[in-house]
Amino acid sequence: MNMEAIHGGPDALGVPLHDLSSNANACGPHAPTVQALRAVDARHYPDPASTALTVQLAAWHGVAPGRIVVVASGSEFIQRISVAVALQAGQGACVWLPRHAYGDYARAAHAAGLRRVADPAQAALLWACEPSSPLGQAQPGLVAQVAALRAGQVLVLDQAYEPLRLDGAPSLQGDALQRVWQLVTPNKALGLTGVRAAYAIAPRDADPALLARVRALAPSWPLGAHGVALLQCWASVDAHDWLADCRATLRPWKARQMRLLAAGGWQVLPSDANFFVAVPADRVSAGGRNSMNPWLDGLRRQGFKLRDCASFGLPGHVRLSVAAPATQDALQRALRCEVPA
Repeated sequence: MNMEAIHGGPDALGVPLHDLSSNANACGPHAPTVQALRAVDARHYPDPASTALTVQLAAWHGVAPGRIVVVASGSEFIQRISVAVALQAGQGACVWLPRHAYGDYARAAHAAGLRRVADPAQAALLWACEPSSPLGQAQPGLVAQVAALRAGQVLVLDQAYEPLRLDGAPSLQGDALQRVWQLVTPNKALGLTGVRAAYAIAPRDADPALLARVRALAPSWPLGAHGVALLQCWASVDAHDWLADCRATLRPWKARQMRLLAAGGWQVLPSDANFFVAVPADRVSAGGRNSMNPWLDGLRRQGFKLRDCASFGLPGHVRLSVAAPATQDALQRALRCEVPA
């Protein structure tokens, strides 16, 4: 397991002029949410139980309020559920992870004392993400994994990129979806990644003891007032009508961006999301050998940040979020100056 915390977005050099590393909605931010954030009264604590927000989120999803768990962020829930399952399952509990996945799953499992196994049947905790990161694809075998879940096994479906799905359909629907924990993190979809707020939907027949433990592990006031405002705006018809318009815009932008890179000799992998993985032209024949850091650093100095996929187990690959055509053209010019070694 890779224990280093590696993320996209701003770094020691500040906010990139063109950030293609964090998968935020390039059509954002959602203007009504921005207005709501500006109007927040941060002089007071929000309701620590998020009572009204929980009712709103439950109504939005058509589930009982008792299934909603408000969390500080997706990453905070990843840590919390890992610890909860480890405590519930006892010593020697195991975790199953997809081959290529967000590094926080492994980091949280390691911190909680969960041992990684190759066989899902041996795991107390299983992770899924669709569209997946970094590939933006369906997770192979997910339907079968859910069908095979035994009592005491927990599968979490990370839905961070589902609102920005541009193609395909979710593997889990109907009753199958109700058997897993769903993790919803709207800030990427709303184009407001700086606001940390998320929530989980517990399975319809969740273990009451595990659900109680997940709640007991929460810090006081997991959400600040701005996080409450973001989630309130998210659970609205206006936000999802806007997202539908965004997806209609992002699809041709994505097709254009992929064409430009392919025309430049890049190997572009298929993706259902608002991002994709690609192999730079000079790496196609190199098989991913040698560090990409000097090349990526050169692009960073020109104002572009791409996501190195080495930490995902894909050396020689980069992940790029879909950008507006003007940014695509600027990237094409920058690439002419930075040739991978």
